[in-house]
Amino acid sequence: MNIKLKENCKYALIVPTSMGLRITPENGQPVHSSDLFKLQATSAETNVASIASYLGLPVKVLTTFVKGSPFAHFIKANLKGRGMDYEGAEVEQGGPWGYRHQINIADSGYGSRGPRVWNDRAGEVGRTLNVKDFDLDRIFGQEGVQIIHLSGLIGALSPETSRFCLELARAAKKHGTRISFDLNYRASFWKGREQELHDIFAEIASYSDILIGNEEDFQLCLGIEGPEAGGKDIAAKIDGFKEMIKRVKAQYPNTQVYATTLRQVNNTNSHNWGAIMLEEDNWHVIMPREIHVLDRIGGGDGFVGGLLYGILKQWTPEECVQFGWASGALATTFLTDYAQPADEEQIWSIWQGNARVKR
Repeated sequence: MNIKLKENCKYALIVPTSMGLRITPENGQPVHSSDLFKLQATSAETNVASIASYLGLPVKVLTTFVKGSPFAHFIKANLKGRGMDYEGAEVEQGGPWGYRHQINIADSGYGSRGPRVWNDRAGEVGRTLNVKDFDLDRIFGQEGVQIIHLSGLIGALSPETSRFCLELARAAKKHGTRISFDLNYRASFWKGREQELHDIFAEIASYSDILIGNEEDFQLCLGIEGPEAGGKDIAAKIDGFKEMIKRVKAQYPNTQVYATTLRQVNNTNSHNWGAIMLEEDNWHVIMPREIHVLDRIGGGDGFVGGLLYGILKQWTPEECVQFGWASGALATTFLTDYAQPADEEQIWSIWQGNARVKR
């Protein structure tokens, strides 16, 4: 991969995020019929970063916490357990009706019953993320960062987080840090802020070395004309996506890598999983093949995490997209919404289709 990385950095990867709690019923049962639940610490951005941190690269999380909250303590312990450093302001709760960490209530589904996710983000402390709480010259200049991964989920949470992500991108560009941007469009986040967010996302995209998104993301975040409907013909869908990416590249020519995943759902526990990546003028397509799914949430994040890990390791483009594909597939075998790889070999075995017992 022809992406030159900054040398002598303390951190391979940093992610700004709003940490929250994920509640899931046991044994794949629906939420409404369950009385026993598992609690996890979660965020899409730390899902991405987990591939690198579990495989031994130094990772840092930029976030914010509710001061004195037992759940904040729970989240910090989880991040340490994943091998991640963290930095963030401690915000006073402000009483029972004040700030808290967001809650994600997820039914994983089973067989013919699809997953259902309910997000409860009222009073989310992550919406207060503010650039004034971080010393960007220290983080990017003195400590040093090879890649920052930005997500449209954080970029659209609030006016403060939008400005935060934009200033992070500007500082990263200034200090030679590579920028990864997953557009992650969410209609409810954009309502009433469409022009404001379009302008911010367009500026971040103009700085980005790696752009990730599906056809909806590129259309609704950046105003790029989408692909023609391809129906169920996967070859037609891929051709349509390629044409759209060419339009993205024409508008954002400084980006070096464009990527997305391909997913066809056979049933909740069987998906056909693929990926597309354009680096410079070279297409890399992984045609969808069947994977068996325990919990689909986090598969896309796993793909991005594996792709970034390959870039950080300076692998070939083919190896990067293959490792991303396999990391996403690995994530869907965990009840957490992030993969916890034992080593690189475990992920490569998934790519190779080798599920034999290892003794």
